[in-house]
Amino acid sequence: MSSGHKAMTLFVTVLLGLILVILGLCADWPLWAWPTAVALLLVIARGTHRVLTPKREAFPREFGPDPDLQFPEPHRQEQRIAHVALPSSVPDYDFSFSATVRWLVVDATHDAPYINPAGLAVEAVLQRARALTAHQSPNRSAFVQYQLDGVLGTMHPDSSGRVMAMAQDVSLGLPELDRERLVKLSNVRKDEDVWEHERNYERSKRAYLGDDVLKDPGTAVVWWLSRNEQEVEGAVDRIGLLARLSAAANNENVAPVFEHLVSPPVAPYAEANGGRHASTGWQWTPGSDTPASSNGAAPDSSSGSLDSLDSFLAWFGFAPGDPDLVLFAERLTNLARAHDKSNVVDELRRRFGPAQPATVDDEDDAATPTPEEPPTAPAS
Repeated sequence: MSSGHKAMTLFVTVLLGLILVILGLCADWPLWAWPTAVALLLVIARGTHRVLTPKREAFPREFGPDPDLQFPEPHRQEQRIAHVALPSSVPDYDFSFSATVRWLVVDATHDAPYINPAGLAVEAVLQRARALTAHQSPNRSAFVQYQLDGVLGTMHPDSSGRVMAMAQDVSLGLPELDRERLVKLSNVRKDEDVWEHERNYERSKRAYLGDDVLKDPGTAVVWWLSRNEQEVEGAVDRIGLLARLSAAANNENVAPVFEHLVSPPVAPYAEANGGRHASTGWQWTPGSDTPASSNGAAPDSSSGSLDSLDSFLAWFGFAPGDPDLVLFAERLTNLARAHDKSNVVDELRRRFGPAQPATVDDEDDAATPTPEEPPTAPAS
C-alpha cells in the first residue's frame, strides 16, 4: 500500500469521527452509544482501506514488458536522382526517369567490407525500373509511371544483400522531340493502313466488275437488271451498250449475236448536209464497211495527220463526247506500240494525253471502265 492510499484512509476516518462526535453531542447520546459509534468508525475505516488499496498484480512489474518502452526508428537515408535515361521497347527512344531513392543498411558481420549504401541503393532501384520500362512502348510514359510507383514502392534488398532500397516521388517522361516523332510515325502508319484498305477495295471492285459483272454480255445484262428490277425495257435498250462494255473489258470484239444491237457508227464532226466531214470530205455510207470520200476512196490512215485520225475515229463511229473514246485511244496506243508505230503513238498521245504506266498488278485492269463512273473524253 502506498503512502497516498494511507493518507486518504486516515483523512476519511478522521472526517467520519468528527461527524459522529458532532452528531453525538447535538443528539445528547447516552453513554453506551459512544462505544458503538467508535466501533462503527473502525469498521468504516477498514472498509475504506480495502477499497483504496489496489489489487495485487499477477506478475510483478519488473518481470513484465514496459509499455512505455519505444523501439528506435531505423535510420533511413535518401538521395534524389533526376533525368536518368531508361530504355523503352523502341530503339533510340529512351524514357527520362527521376525519383527519390531511400535505403536502409542491413546489419552485417564484423568482417564485412565497407560499402557505399547510396550507390548500392540507386543501382538496385534503376535495375528494377529498367526491367519494367524495357518492355513498354515510349508513347505510354504516363501509364508506365504509375506502374513504376507500384514496383518501386516497397523495400527490397539489393543484389549484395547489404541494403534495402525503394523509390518514391517517381517521374517518367519522354523528350518533346521524340514525342513529336512518334506522333508523326503513328499518323503515317494510320495513313498507310487506310491506303492499303482502299487499294484492296479498288482491286476487289475491279475484279468484281471484270471477272464477274462484265464477264460476258449476258452477265452484264443480269447485273444491270438486278439493280433496276422495275426497268425491264431499259435493260433491253442497254443490251448493245453492255455488250460493248463487256467486249472492251475482255479485249474482244462484240459477239456476232449482239452486233445488230450495237448502234451504227455516226461520223463525228459531220455537217448537216449528208454527214460529210467538215475538213476531209470523208462520208459514212450506211451498209458499207469503210468510210468513203466524195470520190469513193478509203481514208489514208498512214499519214498520221489530225484529219486522218478524225476520219479513222469517225469510221468507228466515235463522237467527240463519246465516253469510250479515251478507252479506245488507249487501246490504239498499245496496239501501235506493239507494232512499233511510234508516229501513231505520238499522235495519239498528243491528242488524248500520255497513257499512265501500267503496274504488274493493274496492267490488265487499268483500262476497265465501270458502269458507275464512265471515263470522260477530252475536249476536242
